[in-house]
Amino acid sequence: MAPDPRKKTTIYDLSQLSGASPSTVSAVLNGSWRKRRIKESTAEEIQRLAEEHQYSTNRQASGLRRSRSGLIGLLLPIYDFHHFSSIAQSFELRARRRGLCPIVVSTHRDPAEERASAEHLISYSIDALFVCGAADPDGVHEVCEAAGVRHINLDLSGTRAPSVVSDNYNGGRVLTEALIDAFPADAPLTVDELILIGGREDEATRARVRAFHDVRSTRFGRSDADAVDLTGYSARNAKLAFERHYQARGRLPRAVFINSAINFEGFLRFLTDHRGDDYSGHVIGCFDYVPFASFLSFPVIMIRQDAESMVATAFDILDRPSEAPVVHLIPPQLVPPRTALTGPLDEIHSPGDDLRDRSL
Repeated sequence: MAPDPRKKTTIYDLSQLSGASPSTVSAVLNGSWRKRRIKESTAEEIQRLAEEHQYSTNRQASGLRRSRSGLIGLLLPIYDFHHFSSIAQSFELRARRRGLCPIVVSTHRDPAEERASAEHLISYSIDALFVCGAADPDGVHEVCEAAGVRHINLDLSGTRAPSVVSDNYNGGRVLTEALIDAFPADAPLTVDELILIGGREDEATRARVRAFHDVRSTRFGRSDADAVDLTGYSARNAKLAFERHYQARGRLPRAVFINSAINFEGFLRFLTDHRGDDYSGHVIGCFDYVPFASFLSFPVIMIRQDAESMVATAFDILDRPSEAPVVHLIPPQLVPPRTALTGPLDEIHSPGDDLRDRSL
């Protein structure tokens, strides 16, 4: 029997509708069903019924009963970056599936802001905190440890809490090899025509640069330090770097490894000042997925960091007892030219959702 539409749907209503016990329904709604070894199909059916019948938890009362708030936090460096926005979207999607309320805060790669934001979120009794791309993840650890809050590092690792990061070395190796192999046998790439631009002195960039030099040494017999131009994560600085290399040669090198989407933006700014140039013999690599870059007139090979798997792994860690500060490496994906990929938002758009059907 369907619940009375004039009354608020309860756990017991969902129990009747699903045929599951009230305790099973409760475990699904509070996100602890995996620990209870409840079937995923059962959890999905209960979640569907909860949404259909507009079930909502009294979070304050629930928090008092369970000493939990139902809130979970994510610290991001910035929003306007496809990788970080994908992490935020995956985080929100998975948090809501677990009956949690996600809170996302940007900290601008500022260690003081990271600590202050963590303290502020903890004051709202968050149940856990994901610390993404932090300049000082161990500093955030100190704040969380003092408050007894579970926390996991994403994108950049720390030394005092579990971390989930991209396998930057292997991603850098695969991208460098793909750039070299993109050139035909009758016009092979030479060592001086392959450079890396972008990034800063962080663990991700160091791993990618090491892979870049290793591949150059293996394939060409040597690799020079001046083949790498670290500009920071700055579109302006990257544009200036491209201009320097252009002026030194009278053209761009035939192959460029660009070390982030932000630095790729600098490359696009450079192109606006050189519209008449012919780039048909060039191949660009980007260690990030920039959807529209795939359809430029010249080949762009990209590495997409697997945000969905990173976030899923982090939530799996939360389901287990606290563990040592292990680093979990997530393989990134090579994206060939002229390729468009799906992302976390595709899961929440309905099949018939089309901008043409929306009023402006």
